[in-house]
Amino acid sequence: MKKTIYWFVCIITFPFMQHSFAQTRIDIGIKAGLSIPNLTSGDGQNPINNGYGSRLGPDAAVHVEFHLSDHFSVQPQLEYSSQGGKKNGNQAFTVPPEMQPLFPPGQVPQYLYANYKSEAKINYLMLPVLAKYRIHLGPQWGFYIAAGPFVSMVLSAKNETSGTSEIYLDSGHQQALPTGAQSFDKTENIKDDLHRFNAGISGHVGLAYIVGKGSVFIEGGGNYGFVNIQKDNVNGANKTGAAVVVVGYAFRL
Repeated sequence: MKKTIYWFVCIITFPFMQHSFAQTRIDIGIKAGLSIPNLTSGDGQNPINNGYGSRLGPDAAVHVEFHLSDHFSVQPQLEYSSQGGKKNGNQAFTVPPEMQPLFPPGQVPQYLYANYKSEAKINYLMLPVLAKYRIHLGPQWGFYIAAGPFVSMVLSAKNETSGTSEIYLDSGHQQALPTGAQSFDKTENIKDDLHRFNAGISGHVGLAYIVGKGSVFIEGGGNYGFVNIQKDNVNGANKTGAAVVVVGYAFRL
């Protein structure tokens, strides 16, 4: 998979690099801001899939922009992207090993239910390759739109839970286990439960102001992954996605 990503990047960017170096129109940019990710699912059968809301996290990137004309350019970028989601309230979870002896052999339920907070924090190294179109709004202002595919790799992933709750056999909380209230204060490393790589689409709109040979800019956009992130559907079948707002600075070489 690493070799696939490497050759994908080389094949996509090399022709533009040749053209850009010949034209000496290359911009280097850095940007940082806020990611507002969530986990989505089209499968309503697995209760672990459902109930996620947005969380907040950082987003930062460096990019190289190869100008093909006054209006068109290609922009590969290397991006640190926060993904994941959070829940608060009634939610399902798989039966942990320490609770399995509470049930007769062969009768361990697939899921249990409780009221607590959980937050999935998944961080990716993302490589989008964006096609960009710019409109000049005067001598110093420019508006642009960019979109394209990305590949990404999981850097870290953990699930943080907190709260105290009775545990139930059903989502309606009618059948409580005889364990009494249990603490859910825990942090789990879930990186090994997820597919290491993802791919999807990314895009944004932006407004730039020229300052000397550089420009400051603000962008708003988002990304969406096409791959279900979990290796095992028992743990859910969710896709990543995030809204992103960043500010940055770009300078011409």
